Amino acid sequence: MPGTSDRKPLHLNAFLMSTGHHEASWRLPGSQARANADIEHYKHLARVAERGRLDSVFLADSPVLMGDPGRRPAATLEPTVLLTALAGATRHIGLIATASTSYNEPFNLARRFASLDHVSGGRAGWNIVTTAGADAARNFGLDDTPPHHDRYRRAAEFVEVSTKLWDSWADDAVVADKERGVHALAARVRRIGHTGEFFRVDGPLNVQRPPQGYPLLVQAGSSEDGKDFAARYAEAVFTAQQTLEEGVAFYKDVKQRARLIGRDPDGLKILPGIVPVIGDTEAQALELDAELDRLIVPEYAKVQLARSLGLAPEELDLDAELPDDIPTEDEIEGAKSRYTLIVELARREHLTVRQLIGRLGGGRGHRTFAGTAEQVADTIGHWYDSGAADGFNIMPAVLPSGLEVFVDRVVPILQERGLFRTEYTGSTLREHYGLPRPANRLFDTVDRREEYVGVGLAAEAG
Repeated sequence: MPGTSDRKPLHLNAFLMSTGHHEASWRLPGSQARANADIEHYKHLARVAERGRLDSVFLADSPVLMGDPGRRPAATLEPTVLLTALAGATRHIGLIATASTSYNEPFNLARRFASLDHVSGGRAGWNIVTTAGADAARNFGLDDTPPHHDRYRRAAEFVEVSTKLWDSWADDAVVADKERGVHALAARVRRIGHTGEFFRVDGPLNVQRPPQGYPLLVQAGSSEDGKDFAARYAEAVFTAQQTLEEGVAFYKDVKQRARLIGRDPDGLKILPGIVPVIGDTEAQALELDAELDRLIVPEYAKVQLARSLGLAPEELDLDAELPDDIPTEDEIEGAKSRYTLIVELARREHLTVRQLIGRLGGGRGHRTFAGTAEQVADTIGHWYDSGAADGFNIMPAVLPSGLEVFVDRVVPILQERGLFRTEYTGSTLREHYGLPRPANRLFDTVDRREEYVGVGLAAEAG
């Protein structure tokens, strides 16, 4: 095991989801069942995470209702709007929002994230997802979701266009010279003139370059296409592995893919999800975990599981194992990596459908761990030291109590072991993750004109 002085900083992100990640968390007696639309609830969570000196908070999102509204709180506030409010309630913590490249356009989305970065003083991050499912497609005038590989090709071009738009203003474009009547140097604002397979965007963006250059780029897909995409574009990867061996293999795979295309692997942080259920004793933690599982409504959960597996609900027997005849990953157009994780978990441990539903109820395939604060810290440290993670995506089963306990009990242990910061040393999200500010690809930083020229946009395209 490396010595404390050899360790790079551990990164911790708090994944916020209404009343918690366990689907039955809203049913606990002390739960605020309507928290999913309560801004004060989210402000409290962000402040708790900041008190723990966590790198960032993260909000998932989808352009379709997330799950059965009869089963758990399913309605969600638009994440960049919510994070803008949280920016005013916090000073340091990073703010990461999910946004789909399948059902947005680069100009609008680049503008939203540039705006969030300005409002927050350089704390924005974008979790880049491709969205599957006919239900989402039908919200945008389509009959079905585009094929998996096509969605990733569109996502790649989407990111390329977005970064060009963020670069369409030089960092020194705005001079705000009242005496000469020049607000910005026209030659330092440039059209991008992009024409590609999926998008045609002239630009420039109507917001100047973000404080971070680009928001932190995050990705969460673990399919082959997803790992290739992460290796090329992502600076942090949110992922799900059930075992240490799977975590080590994923970590090595994605870092090697980044290395092969010329990237520094240290510029890509791997953050597996963990759902900690924490008690004063292990027995207390296990009892809370069991209580949550008892509150699951299996009929609702079976419908969601069948959907993930490409099956009809009637094909699943709650008290039997998964059928032998189920689709292969190649036949799944949705979340391929999550499909494989679920099937492998069920087969490896010979779980009945009812048992599998219980295992998935806490984190939808992310690793759930019930134990004391010391045991949770041991698990985090073991995965980190074993080369399975650069940090963790913390997914409390119950909110706010699960995050409060993690911050107040687990974080101090990690700090005492020299694994985690005791104070913020930077002001931007990129600084929290130890990542550089990207150079502007459209402007030479030393090419600033001393004379203020013209009033129109520069003709040249990037």
